[in-house]
Amino acid sequence: MTQSIFPMIHVPDVRATVEWYVSVLGFTKTGENIECGEMNWARLRYGASEIMLNIEGRPSDAFRREVDLYLYASDADALYERLHERVDIVEPPHDTHYGMREFILRDCNRFWITFGQPMAN
Repeated sequence: MTQSIFPMIHVPDVRATVEWYVSVLGFTKTGENIECGEMNWARLRYGASEIMLNIEGRPSDAFRREVDLYLYASDADALYERLHERVDIVEPPHDTHYGMREFILRDCNRFWITFGQPMAN
C-alpha cells in the first residue's frame, strides 16, 4: 500500500499563489477547483512531491509563518543562482551540521521554502 502526505496550505489568493509557484519555482499545477470564477483549491507537483493550496489563508508580515516547506534539490547552488534575483532570500546557500547544502527563500505569502541537497561524504 502506497502512502503519501500532501500538505495543504491556506493562502489568501490561490490563483496568484499557483501562478507564482509555477512561473517562479517551476511547479506544475495538477488539479484545481473553480467556483464562481474563483480558484479556491489547487494541487501542485514539484518532482515527486505535491502540495495543495486552499482558500481562506491570512496575509502575514511575520518573519516566519506557521509552516515551512522543505524540498530536495539535485543542485542547490545552481537553483539558488537561477532564483536569487527573483525571490526574497532568507538564507543564502550554506552547509549544515546535518549534512545538507541549503538555502531558504520566502514564497509570495511569506512561507519559508528550504531547498536542500545532501552533501558528498
